[in-house]
Amino acid sequence: MKIGIILGSIREERTGKSVAEWVAQQARDRQDATYELVDLKSFDIPLLTSATVPGAANKQYEDERVQRWSSAIDSYDAFVFVTPEYNHSVPGGLKNAFDSLGNEWADKPVAFVSYGAEGGVRAVEHWRQIVANFRMFGVRQQISLSLFTEFGPEGVRPAERRTEEIATLFDQLEEATRRFALVDAGA
Repeated sequence: MKIGIILGSIREERTGKSVAEWVAQQARDRQDATYELVDLKSFDIPLLTSATVPGAANKQYEDERVQRWSSAIDSYDAFVFVTPEYNHSVPGGLKNAFDSLGNEWADKPVAFVSYGAEGGVRAVEHWRQIVANFRMFGVRQQISLSLFTEFGPEGVRPAERRTEEIATLFDQLEEATRRFALVDAGA
């Protein structure tokens, strides 16, 4: 099982990089899945302007950057979205990248690690509604990191309890991924 940890901020000197690296470090010793860091910024996804609706594109896109993004996303069985909260919602770059694809997302489980002034919880609330459109299953456990108490000059400094919480997040995500695979296999 292959799970993508999507670093959803594309800003310069982004806080999310240390968060995504922490998530990847916590996942490193997992036995039942391989976790890979996927840096959205490295794909340079253009604004969605194509006349063809992504869901009807059959995973064939005009722009090579979107095609590369499609191939990357399609290769994963599940995801961890590392998402900031911008203006009480989701970050525009990640939302555009999500909207630029179609069936690559379908029927895949997702977990959320958020950060912001209020821990990013409003971004996760919106993400749960957004991913439902592609029948993605959002696991219950989430990590919501406070910019005021869990970050320092060097990046994220998660509270001690976060180690156990993220282990639960991984357990739930891996279990959901196994169940979705069984459904896909017709078992």
